[in-house]
Amino acid sequence: MDRAVVGGRSRQMRARAVSCGLLATACVMLAVPSWAQNTATPAQPDHGAAYYHYGLAHIYEDLATSQGRSDYATQAVEQYKLALAADPDSTYLQDGLASLYFKVGRIREAVTAAQEQVKKNPDDIGAHQLLGRVYFRSLGDVQNSTQTQMLQLAVAEYEKLVQLDPKSVENHLLLGQLYELSHDSAKAEEQFKAAQGLDGSSEEAVLNMARLYSEQGDLQRVVTTLTAVPVDDRTARIEYALGASYDQLHKPKEAAAAYRRALDIDDDNLDAQRGLANALLADGQLNAAMTQYQQIVSAEPQDAQSYIKISEIQRRQGQYEVALTTLKKAKALVPDSLELSFNEAMTYDALGRYDESETVLTSTLASSAKADGSYADAEKSNRWVFLNRLGIVYREQNKTQMAVDTYKQMIDLGGDFVARGYQGQVDAYRDAHQQQKATEVAAAAAKALPQDHGVQVMYAMQLVDSGKTEQGLALAKSQLTGKPEDRDIYVSLANIDIRAKHWAEASAALDKAEESTTKPDDKIFIYFLRGNLADKQKRRDEAEIQLRKVLTIDPTDANTLNYLGYMFADRGEKLQEALTMVKKAVELEPQNGAYLDSLGWVYFKLGQYQLAEDNLTKAAERIGTDPTVHDHLGQVYEKTGKLKQAVGQWERALVEYDHSLSADIDSEDVDHLHRRLDTAKVKLARVHEAKVVQ
Repeated sequence: MDRAVVGGRSRQMRARAVSCGLLATACVMLAVPSWAQNTATPAQPDHGAAYYHYGLAHIYEDLATSQGRSDYATQAVEQYKLALAADPDSTYLQDGLASLYFKVGRIREAVTAAQEQVKKNPDDIGAHQLLGRVYFRSLGDVQNSTQTQMLQLAVAEYEKLVQLDPKSVENHLLLGQLYELSHDSAKAEEQFKAAQGLDGSSEEAVLNMARLYSEQGDLQRVVTTLTAVPVDDRTARIEYALGASYDQLHKPKEAAAAYRRALDIDDDNLDAQRGLANALLADGQLNAAMTQYQQIVSAEPQDAQSYIKISEIQRRQGQYEVALTTLKKAKALVPDSLELSFNEAMTYDALGRYDESETVLTSTLASSAKADGSYADAEKSNRWVFLNRLGIVYREQNKTQMAVDTYKQMIDLGGDFVARGYQGQVDAYRDAHQQQKATEVAAAAAKALPQDHGVQVMYAMQLVDSGKTEQGLALAKSQLTGKPEDRDIYVSLANIDIRAKHWAEASAALDKAEESTTKPDDKIFIYFLRGNLADKQKRRDEAEIQLRKVLTIDPTDANTLNYLGYMFADRGEKLQEALTMVKKAVELEPQNGAYLDSLGWVYFKLGQYQLAEDNLTKAAERIGTDPTVHDHLGQVYEKTGKLKQAVGQWERALVEYDHSLSADIDSEDVDHLHRRLDTAKVKLARVHEAKVVQ
């Protein structure tokens, strides 16, 4: 006998054996009994035949769904039909056939079968469940024109299901989700609460309720809902959602604690670990955050985002070259990442490599530019971030006109970016002591945006600083409307009054602002201005009290850390605490020239003159028009015997004072500077005379 034939038959027999293995029950039934061969509709239901065909249908259905074979699906349908022929009134078989159609993708037939069953038996839970599932899952597949109709059909089915089976947690949850899609929050909340009432520990009920409140923008209610679940009953998903909510509320400590609990439950949850790392970074716990990010990249070496965060930590810790190396690793994974480019530009900026920072920013802006100038909202936000940073880099290099031109590009973005573009131009001109141009831009902004209270107040500030105090104050006060928004106007009025040395009026404005301030975060700037007001009046103890209130709310507020630390250093008090505060501020914003000046000044007061000189030199490079920086650097040079350099810095300080606004000048500081400069010049003259005599 031909081996090929034998082999072929052998393979056929093996194939049949496999089929019999899969169809174990079917193989037993191959010898069909005579009663099963009669397909005519009996006068009475033939339950035996129905059961036999249902058994075959069930086997073929399992094979069709597990192997994806249409021939098995066809066989399953035929067997269901034979079963129904034997028992046509069987609700179970009707539902089974409709469900089979759904499983194998024959949706139209599934709907038809289920609808027919509902007509015959309006209370058939199985048929309603199938129709509900079909309509629910079809929502994302249909066109907008029919989506509303499909949503209505789904709602109707689940409303019926909740009526028929009110104790089903799943049905309440699904109906709640459908009400959400219908923008009926009240009914959605009612269903989620019903589900939670049936099962108080239901993870899905809690998370759906939390999501509903989140979509309504009520983050505090989200937290309340999630924390109502006892800690021991919370799942990893609940803790993760809680951490994410705290993130949005800018509460990094609470967020970190929630993410840690999620990891305690599920230690392989990288999403929770990323959340923890981000929360620790936001809380300023750099070393702890670094540990988490390193563990993440160890588990997922392709996680470019974590490399970018690691580089940010390295940059904030002053490890600039190491940060650049880390960014190279990330760039190999995501060469077009905007966040990566931004961090790269920030790192070059921190190193004082302004040209390279400028190149990264300009090339990113160019590569993402659109010829027609049409950008989506997210694209506009990203573009603003890069334009703003580029403007700052230009200002650090005293390239005032280039900075102004950069800020003008923001105006083209429209919306809120228009006001920011004008503000950037004003700030650039103020940095350069070009007050007339700053006022002209502010006036143009006020004319272009007459309904923008913030812009009108900006112009008012310029008027006050240019000597037109009454006109500026009148303009600022005219923005008050008697509405809650007046809070921000009162804060601005207080700031203007402080600069104008109207102490009582500034205090009264802050009182008004605080009357309508309820959230702790909104009190931060009020407390800061109270501290600033007290400091200007030489009431240093009161200033410290107010500034510490800010740090109680937000221990990472860099502006307050810098101000309080500098105030301590200037008084020669609490120098170690001052050092800690200012180092923290610099860590948060390593490019900030004012913070670098404060750090140098603290080191000077501690007698660490080399560190003082290093930081003050960096500050002078970034904010060279600030007379205080040159005064401080001069004092360092004097202490280290570099008297000629000290004189040069003090003379530069006097030049900058001559161009500064009166509100930015402390007459006592200027008097002290004159005395130091005169004394230094006398000393230099004596040294020169001594050399001539020799």
